[in-house]
Amino acid sequence: MAGMLPVVAILGRPNVGKSTLFNRLARRRIAIVDDTPGVTRDRREVECEIGGQQVTLMDTAGLEEAPPDTIPGRMRASSETGLAMADVVMFVVDARAGLTPTDRAFAEVIRRSGKPVVLLANKAEGRAGAQSALEAYELGLGDPIPISSEHGEGFSDLHEAVAAALPEEGAPRPDKERPLRLALVGRPNAGKSTLLNALLGEERMITGPEPGLTRDAVPTEWRDAEGPVRLVDTAGMRRKSRVTDKLEGLSVASTIAALREAEAVVLVLDAALGLHEQDLRIARLAEREGRCIVIALNKWDAVEDRNVVRRALDDQLSVQLTQLRGIAVVPMSAANGRGVDKLMPAVREAVAVWNKRIGTGALNRWLENALARHQPPLVSGRRLKMRYATMPTARPPTIAIFGTRADETPIDYQRYLVNSLREEFAMPGTPIRLNLRGTENPYAEE
Repeated sequence: MAGMLPVVAILGRPNVGKSTLFNRLARRRIAIVDDTPGVTRDRREVECEIGGQQVTLMDTAGLEEAPPDTIPGRMRASSETGLAMADVVMFVVDARAGLTPTDRAFAEVIRRSGKPVVLLANKAEGRAGAQSALEAYELGLGDPIPISSEHGEGFSDLHEAVAAALPEEGAPRPDKERPLRLALVGRPNAGKSTLLNALLGEERMITGPEPGLTRDAVPTEWRDAEGPVRLVDTAGMRRKSRVTDKLEGLSVASTIAALREAEAVVLVLDAALGLHEQDLRIARLAEREGRCIVIALNKWDAVEDRNVVRRALDDQLSVQLTQLRGIAVVPMSAANGRGVDKLMPAVREAVAVWNKRIGTGALNRWLENALARHQPPLVSGRRLKMRYATMPTARPPTIAIFGTRADETPIDYQRYLVNSLREEFAMPGTPIRLNLRGTENPYAEE
């Protein structure tokens, strides 16, 4: 056992993707991944960082050899050790396959253990996957986090949840003192390293055009007016890993890794070049990961007609990044430091919106007004009914709306609800998640 690090154990029935999850968190291929249940014979452990804390990650097995009908019995023997040693349990279910009696038996044992649990609905790629992940609410282990271990989706939420569940290191740090995890992203040569040096006020990063200069950077910490900030380290991740190849055209695996570890993202644009397809792709990826985003419009001093450039950018954003309506844009020049002082206040403001909690009373008043202003459409000749709204989580703001066949709500009505919510509660530029949950689901019991 490594040192006295907190232990995070991955539990779940065979074939829900525990080893793929283990490998992705360990950031190297340790567990042999195969579709044959029972490939993992013994517990594997590795030291890694989750949610900014060093932990011992444990991939439990032994269970795999138990005939499914005796899992509850066998679980006590083989996974009990893993469960007993764990400070936090990551309980994995397969969102595509839905819940099985085995999952429910497992959940019962874990619930009785009283250990902090992070519930992960794996194989939840894309919007449809996130919807099917909601079924896992029934286990009574809190909000399921939709992830895809294979594609690396949803991992920032996973890091967040594990960090919240872990025992504090030594004396608990007041929340104010927890560093804000920030990623600077953008195309090569937009001026990310120059901007970092300007924020730090010193030549910390070697700047230059050769890709890979930032390879061995240690995570950089500094303070702004509000407290500590940690730049999420994008180094050492330049090798194109097998898994991230699938993210079309996002050549740099490090960007993706940085987005998943960060809370806030600064997208650095070269003002003279404007917003390119690659920038949009990075912004959409950040939105999909649910991060809060601010645009740093760099090299502003080199722009001749600023009104034209600014209008063109605003038009592009309103058309191509509708899901981040009202995103903050900070014009600046990192090279001479002009305007750089406006960046961190804009980031802190964006983080406050991203962290915002809305009470159930206020949400339901908003819902009532929104429905009165523009009633839900007919679907297959019947009107959708929305009865009740609540906010299960912030970071990013996530609203669950319950009602008869609410899950069949067309996308443009969902967009109307999101925009109305944005306006009502002053939430510009932040990703907003809407989970619509039908109260009668004809497919629940086939």
